[in-house]
Amino acid sequence: MTKAAIIILAGTEGHENLGRLANGLEAAAEFAQNDEDDLELIFDGAGTQWIPELEDEDSDYHELYQSLKDDVAVCDYCSGAFGVEDAVDDAGLVTLDDHDGHPSIRSLVDDDYEVITF
Repeated sequence: MTKAAIIILAGTEGHENLGRLANGLEAAAEFAQNDEDDLELIFDGAGTQWIPELEDEDSDYHELYQSLKDDVAVCDYCSGAFGVEDAVDDAGLVTLDDHDGHPSIRSLVDDDYEVITF
């Protein structure tokens, strides 16, 4: 069994960040396809800005994101800092705040997750 925590940090500005999102979602999908793998897909920092776009049915990545949604969590602090807390709430996503309002990377490492950032 592989345990992977894929963290999307790239914001919505620029073509290179779109590439990071796409690569992160595709990597997450690869782990999600294996029933033995344990996946955490976390949107953190500026990456939280993707939630409203990914929730939009017209988004190119909406379908892929929807297939992964059960594994998605969002940084509580960052969703507020980047003004997307309402979209996160509307989407019914889990927010993480176990380290001063942020996801605990240490806890992921302690739980034997491979942490992969995009």
